[in-house]
Amino acid sequence: MEIGIDSFAAAAPAGTDSQTENRRKSLTELIDRIVYADEMGLDVFGIGEHHRKEFLDSATAIILAAAATRTSRIKLTSAVTVLSAADPVRVFQEFATLDLISNGRAEIIAGRGSFTEAFPLFGLRLNDYDALFSEKLDLLLKIRDEEIVTWKGQFRPALNQQAIYPRPLQDSLPIWQGVGGTPASFVRAGTLGLPLMVAVIGGETHRFRPLVDMYRQAGAKAGHAPEKLKVGLHSLGYVAESTDQAVEAYYPGYAETFTKIGRERGWPPVTRNHFNAQTGELGALVVGGAEEVAEKILRHSEALGGIDRFTFQMDNANLSHEQLKNAIELIGKEVIPYVQNRK
Repeated sequence: MEIGIDSFAAAAPAGTDSQTENRRKSLTELIDRIVYADEMGLDVFGIGEHHRKEFLDSATAIILAAAATRTSRIKLTSAVTVLSAADPVRVFQEFATLDLISNGRAEIIAGRGSFTEAFPLFGLRLNDYDALFSEKLDLLLKIRDEEIVTWKGQFRPALNQQAIYPRPLQDSLPIWQGVGGTPASFVRAGTLGLPLMVAVIGGETHRFRPLVDMYRQAGAKAGHAPEKLKVGLHSLGYVAESTDQAVEAYYPGYAETFTKIGRERGWPPVTRNHFNAQTGELGALVVGGAEEVAEKILRHSEALGGIDRFTFQMDNANLSHEQLKNAIELIGKEVIPYVQNRK
């Protein structure tokens, strides 16, 4: 199982620095953490895509390219590319370039995104949410597989024998599909034979098993080999020296962040009881000491019929750069060996 981190490039909490200096420092520290994850033996680091004030990841490939020049082995991926609001030609060109810079370590996780601010920003209709993604994923896969492309769709000008460059270093640039809880998305990924990255940020992870089974069944029906149908799990989490330390460090920022998001979406405020349920044995949050976290990853894997990748999302709780680096070290030195030895 590969284990890594996904980040939304959250801006550090306001302090004594100016907003400009705060943003600069946040990105500098993020790249430092990617380098440290590489040094600590983590397998993958993903950067999301948002177009909001509190996140700095609107140009994902640029952040990953900066990290590529200072790392040597860790895979570098989007998490996710909001493909519905992007031009697949430019997405491919950016990540093919990243693949060349990184010596073949680039990946794309394509999804529809959990926020909607990209749609008005790029002049798109939210009513076309699914149709946009379906069409653009089709074009992205065609560009990956064919150097000279002829294609026609509804939302983008047609391509007629158009050569698209540069080509990546890898023979086939890895493209995963990022999904939430929509059954049709799981079936689509399986039918296309794409690796699946499941974002479970709340509730009980084992409840996603029927959807993962649908993915595998759709893939088998479409004739894809089982080893091609990889499953990844993205969850909120944090690792500290003990479970008590992890919980006490993580909860305040988590409660603040998700209460704020809840006001936008009509959710109730986060309570400590709710948080405790989420960090319990069946809850989605993977927060604790190294051994407890490793055991929970293994339980989640078993509950979903086996997973090939697990990624932590840790920068949603206003944790300091030092706390995040410490978590990365614990993941590399303790969590990964524990998981690999218990498989």
